[in-house]
Amino acid sequence: MAVWAKRVRRVFDDANYLVVIDRAEQQLAKLLGVVLVVVMIAATLQLIAQVLVALSTPDTPWLGDKLNKVLGDLLNLLIALEVLQNITSYLRRHVVQIELVLLTAMTAVARKVIVLPAGAESKPQLLAGLGVAVLALAAAFWLVRSLTLRRPPTRTGPAIRIRGKGRSPRACDGDGG
Repeated sequence: MAVWAKRVRRVFDDANYLVVIDRAEQQLAKLLGVVLVVVMIAATLQLIAQVLVALSTPDTPWLGDKLNKVLGDLLNLLIALEVLQNITSYLRRHVVQIELVLLTAMTAVARKVIVLPAGAESKPQLLAGLGVAVLALAAAFWLVRSLTLRRPPTRTGPAIRIRGKGRSPRACDGDGG
């Protein structure tokens, strides 16, 4: 029993704990990336099938609701692609790039504006809310962008690095430990 308690204490030691957490975050991000790729492939195939069926059907109305649906689906795929870029960026740099997150959010709001159904102009609260969201995201992006142009990010690696004897900090960058 004492051996087990010693191992548990060793795992919860600050340095070891951070290594475990960092590796768990990386594995979870990889899993989410794979799931997202599978969903994106399925959604792309479904969109292609819908467009092919619509093209083969004579007199398909491409203006109005049909165009809004296709544009909405395309923009959903673009948003999913941006989320995948966020995940892969996290895996490469071990930081969440707030600029990418803000751009993804702006794309999502733009998608909502583009695919607004007919009659949305009679909902002033919805339009005002979308306008405030666009302004807030644009202001946040401008603020983050202006700050990052002035100074580089402070953290570009995992939470902790354990270096072996005689290894330079550069040698640890790619292998996580």
